Amino acid sequence: MLKIENLHASVESTPIINGVNLEINPGEVHAIMGPNGSGKSTLANVLMGNPVYEITDGKITFSGEDVTEEPVDNRAKKGMFLAFQYPESIPGVTIVNMLKTALTNIEETEYTTVELRLKVAEAMKDLGLSPDFVDRYLNDGFSGGERKRNEILQLAVLNPKLAILDETDSGLDVDGLRIVGEGISNLRTPDRAYLVVTHYQRLLEYVKPDYVHVFVDGNIVETGGVELSEKLEKEGYESYQWTNFQI
Repeated sequence: MLKIENLHASVESTPIINGVNLEINPGEVHAIMGPNGSGKSTLANVLMGNPVYEITDGKITFSGEDVTEEPVDNRAKKGMFLAFQYPESIPGVTIVNMLKTALTNIEETEYTTVELRLKVAEAMKDLGLSPDFVDRYLNDGFSGGERKRNEILQLAVLNPKLAILDETDSGLDVDGLRIVGEGISNLRTPDRAYLVVTHYQRLLEYVKPDYVHVFVDGNIVETGGVELSEKLEKEGYESYQWTNFQI
């Protein structure tokens, strides 16, 4: 599904991603764990085509197609999705209208507002959201937990092939973490792959990864199973040496 080959990327001529190689198959959950400033979020944004970052070498293949130079909207249409670490607020745009527009563009099928409300009703219930939640302006005045649950609501409605979750657990209390974690877990299917970017192991208690990758200095330095995340939770990242520390 997703194949990353010798990926290098920079921002304002500063190298951040340094030769990443990774392959993710349908149904798999891969976790990227690393210290703050190691380039984890940069990797997520580069994969989704954020124009702030420049790919200087390497290749990104998704579902057999080279998407290295594709813009964000094309990647979304092909089935890629990014849940942001810090979702932006957009006053004046309701969640239901945003979802309607996004789904229409991705599926190239016109949805009525009523059809969309029916489509999102069950997902909102699972995420502990009230029926009028979708009438609110996008992330406007939202708590941290509401912003993250809104990201998972979008994941449920847009139904991507690959979901990239950028530190979705950050800023969540215990109850919020459980709701979001269970929401993600319930959306796991044999056809959908996940790339979960996180600093801590706690989200992985709900979203059980098939592979855990330690990310340091813009590259994967170790790969293992869920036991690796448990080790990192106990011991931290001090045993991993790196140079050229990037933010």
